Amino acid sequence: MYPDAGGTRPTFRAMADKLADLGYAVLVPDVYYRDGDWAPFTMATVFEDEAERTRLFAMMGKVTPEVMAADARAFFDYLAARPEVRGDAFGTTGYCMGGRTSLTVAGLVPERVAAAMSFHGGGLVTDEPNSPHHLADRMRGAVYVGAAKNDRSFTVDDGEALDKALTAAGIEHAVEFYDAFHGFAVPDNGPYDEPAARRHWEAMQSFFGAHLG
Repeated sequence: MYPDAGGTRPTFRAMADKLADLGYAVLVPDVYYRDGDWAPFTMATVFEDEAERTRLFAMMGKVTPEVMAADARAFFDYLAARPEVRGDAFGTTGYCMGGRTSLTVAGLVPERVAAAMSFHGGGLVTDEPNSPHHLADRMRGAVYVGAAKNDRSFTVDDGEALDKALTAAGIEHAVEFYDAFHGFAVPDNGPYDEPAARRHWEAMQSFFGAHLG
């Protein structure tokens, strides 16, 4: 479970517990571990505070696709070695920047990912060579995208481009737009939307149930 740009924090530990209650082993990685004991961000104000915004973007910039893939391999190996974990089919899910990470990992480490989900993920369709939609032909697992309406980081046109790429690659997938704002699924985000969050949990239970067992 890849967190949003704010990184690992109590709200994601609670979300991981909720997913674990469905019978899954869940790992919430600190994608900023290279920055050591970094000070947490306040998501309600981080984008309005110039110094904090600069610090956040600097940390985000270090999480490149190559880093995402290398870290994911280590995460999968760690989980596979745990005695309570059965099987070798992994699912990834993520929020905001974590949604992009989830799909990027599905494309760069396809042999390990049976199901990949993204919720209000941004940057899924860009001009970069490792944009998730450019990785569609390398993916093997199914893909689900739960996007927010009126989200500049993932527009309706982006949704159509991603759908086209996944269809051309023969990937089982769904791209759905929720009637909510970016950040709808994460309880400590200002735009958190209870009905949309409930829908996202229902989608996750159904999708992972179908592809991970």
